[in-house]
Amino acid sequence: MHSNSKKRRSFLALLLAADDVMCWSEGENEMVGAIAGDIIGSVFEHHQIKTKDFPLFHPRCKFTDDTVLTVAIADAVLSGRPYVESVREIGRRYPVAGYGGSFIQWLHSDDPRPYNSWGNGSAMRVSPVGFAFSSEDKVLRHATLTAEISHNHPEGIKGAYAVFLARTGTGKEQIRSRIAEEFGYDMNRTVDDIRPTYFFDVSSQGTVPEAIIAFLDSDSYEDAVRNAISLGGDSDTLACITGGIAEAFYGDIPKDLQEKVQDCLTPDLWQVTEAFCQKYR
Repeated sequence: MHSNSKKRRSFLALLLAADDVMCWSEGENEMVGAIAGDIIGSVFEHHQIKTKDFPLFHPRCKFTDDTVLTVAIADAVLSGRPYVESVREIGRRYPVAGYGGSFIQWLHSDDPRPYNSWGNGSAMRVSPVGFAFSSEDKVLRHATLTAEISHNHPEGIKGAYAVFLARTGTGKEQIRSRIAEEFGYDMNRTVDDIRPTYFFDVSSQGTVPEAIIAFLDSDSYEDAVRNAISLGGDSDTLACITGGIAEAFYGDIPKDLQEKVQDCLTPDLWQVTEAFCQKYR
């Protein structure tokens, strides 16, 4: 697929040493962390902030395309049908969720084909795969499948792999060094280093490393999400990616946050989320 494919596979083998090592926690709300991050960050997507001091759930918070497509991937995992079918069916139910222009065309095309995107869409929707599949081969294969339906540019797929590596490591400093070594991302930065000059960036390479650093610099799920949003970028997507990683590392998100997520979702989206959490707890 790519020239570094064998290297990636060897590296993943080091991290995914056992069939049950896909996530660090044994929680019962897998995937909710990513959705909560999206909802919390939604109100700041077009009104960026550079502070961690903000109401966690603003009255105008809502789910966006990040949640819709994350749930669509979970639906495909649960049902066993092709990712493209679930993404297009569920995505079409929510036509104003906030998709990018190219993705909207793809969503409604009679002949949907990948459009060489390097955007962060592959990383924002991929978290259910990390919880559902435990072996190295399955995680790698399904990560690629979820990305390539639309984001077949090498950078877009790389973003999905980077999230998996971050979520299956054993310690924060190992994650930092391995991500830098494998993908060439500059991980020798802190949230405080990034924040002053960071801006809205929808590219995978301009989102994934920053989202991982927001997690690395945190001491809890909530702190990780606040870090991500405080960068002042594509806030819902940053917080969605960071939230998924943070939940996997720290364990279940607080009960009140779980209830907020349920309140924000439509019944069909919550039904898939709940079914996924029950199956992959």
